[in-house]
Amino acid sequence: MVRVMFVCLGNICRSPTAHGVFEAKLRETGLAELVEVESSGTGSWHVGEAPDKRASKHAAKRGYDLSPLRAQQVQINDFYRFDYILAMDEANRRDLSEMMPEDAKAKLELFLSYTSLPETEVPDPYYGGDAGFEHVLDLVESASDGLLQEIKRALR
Repeated sequence: MVRVMFVCLGNICRSPTAHGVFEAKLRETGLAELVEVESSGTGSWHVGEAPDKRASKHAAKRGYDLSPLRAQQVQINDFYRFDYILAMDEANRRDLSEMMPEDAKAKLELFLSYTSLPETEVPDPYYGGDAGFEHVLDLVESASDGLLQEIKRALR
């Protein structure tokens, strides 16, 4: 079993979008039983809340269901439980790096390191309009494809 956690600030826009997209791609490729996926936030403001309605709406237009997801906050034991902890932006990566125990097993990276797109960070669409949520989906779909290839290699 490979375990992947996506992390943004509040776990209501970017990381649940990545969670939903990546789980759908795992189902499409028959790998859902071999990969556990979760998402979390570095902050606790939204713990227990559903994803942002705009994130859910735009994801649904592309066939992704975020409705079962609820926000949670990263915990220290996550660094031992997960193989990949993937931050949406450099601030998230830095916050996670400061929390990360020295003997952690998780590989901490920026999520967009799995794409060849010029962007290195998934921008926070929270204060923007519809175009921001669509752009997040474009970036997440691309990086999910790259991560899927990495995990296929790891499972071989």
